[in-house]
Amino acid sequence: MELHGVSAVVTGGASGLGEATARALAERGAKVAVLDIQADQAQAVASEIGGVAGACDVTDAASAEAALEAAKAAHGPVGVAVNCAGVAPAKKIVGRDGPMPLEDFRRVIEINLIGSFNVMRLAAAQMVEREPNEDGERGVIISTASVAAYEGQIGQAAYAASKGGIVGLTLPAARELASSGVRVLSIAPGLFGTPMMLGMPRTVQDSLAATLPFPQRFGKPAEYADLVLFMIGNPLMNGETVRIDNALRMAPR
Repeated sequence: MELHGVSAVVTGGASGLGEATARALAERGAKVAVLDIQADQAQAVASEIGGVAGACDVTDAASAEAALEAAKAAHGPVGVAVNCAGVAPAKKIVGRDGPMPLEDFRRVIEINLIGSFNVMRLAAAQMVEREPNEDGERGVIISTASVAAYEGQIGQAAYAASKGGIVGLTLPAARELASSGVRVLSIAPGLFGTPMMLGMPRTVQDSLAATLPFPQRFGKPAEYADLVLFMIGNPLMNGETVRIDNALRMAPR
């Protein structure tokens, strides 16, 4: 898909992988809506890239609907949607204080998996309104999984389940939306230098980086964004989850 002039939405676009993606899309000429629950930060990014911003709680149907409709009003029907909104808490199924509160598990699933589906369904509904290009393509949806979907560690039960759900959602969504000319993909990052990761003590960062085969450093958010751009530009990529992880295979702990 040619990005120039295309309406794009990025959830979690106020920081980390989402911010890098919003900036990369704008540099390619897309008209970007930066969606995030942190409205002020989203507005700051949008102002810098010449886009629009929207407060968006991806777990709430009305909030997401309003944000997507505002993006449509500003830029036209969405042609690209990238799901980067997510949380990564760590908690054991049974810890020192007993079983994990069910609400803690539910919250991770709500944000990471249901939130991604929420935006997917709304974006797809707009994409089918767009005129197809020469390949018959109308839109591209990319969600963020994780290597934890395959090698979830102890304490990552909720997170791994949510990201495994993203992987499992990708192919059936791609098959269903194929008749409308909409491609669906996901990316499974390893260890990336996001604000959450870089906020850890230096000793922790160094020990984590040492587990990476090569290169032995955290991924840069811009490198995630590069993969997003490649996926959008390659019309044969569809229904697949791509790992971007330095050949990392996580140990149980």
